[in-house]
Amino acid sequence: MKLIIDEKIRSDHPELTVLSSSISGVTVKGVDESLESFKSEVFKRIRIRYDLNSLKDEPIFRAYRDFFWRIGVDPTKVRPAAEALVRRVLQGKPIPTINTLVDSYNFASMETGIALAAFDRDKISGGLFMRYARPGELFKGIGMLNPILLRGVEVVVSDGEKLVAVYPYRDADSSKITESTRNVIILVCGVPGIDEATLLEARDIATSYVKRFCGGEEFP
Repeated sequence: MKLIIDEKIRSDHPELTVLSSSISGVTVKGVDESLESFKSEVFKRIRIRYDLNSLKDEPIFRAYRDFFWRIGVDPTKVRPAAEALVRRVLQGKPIPTINTLVDSYNFASMETGIALAAFDRDKISGGLFMRYARPGELFKGIGMLNPILLRGVEVVVSDGEKLVAVYPYRDADSSKITESTRNVIILVCGVPGIDEATLLEARDIATSYVKRFCGGEEFP
């Protein structure tokens, strides 16, 4: 499923690229011993690769921070997703276990530095569209007790009926991945300053991790 980007977004952020991958027939579990073992390997590579003191200045995280400022988000308060996960590992804090599919692509996000989003394809109506939020539009993200009121400056992703994400850092509760998910869409969330080759690599890694721990097959 291809994401259609609104012309205003294209005009304001001409270097922005978003890729996607669709996987059918996945089996999502709460926990998996092999994935827990793999997590230790990922964490070891993260600790070798990054230093906590210079993390925010890594070029890939800097690109996300710069984009956050441009869309009205303070990255010192809302950190880019991959950076936030890597920071927790370097600080010795636990990474929440969500389920095997979400955990799989989170590990891919940490290793590549690229923000990834995933939606239950069967909860998506029509196609996916990126646009600016409408002032007063409501958005309920995963873990939110109540929806928030958007100002109209946020970049959002919607399907034919509802918002599914505030780009590139918060997914909607209505289309989240659960243990009942069987078909999934993964978005590889690029920002200006990150080339397509890097995004393609992140997509390949995320897809391979999901298929390794959740099964399934890619489909158009």
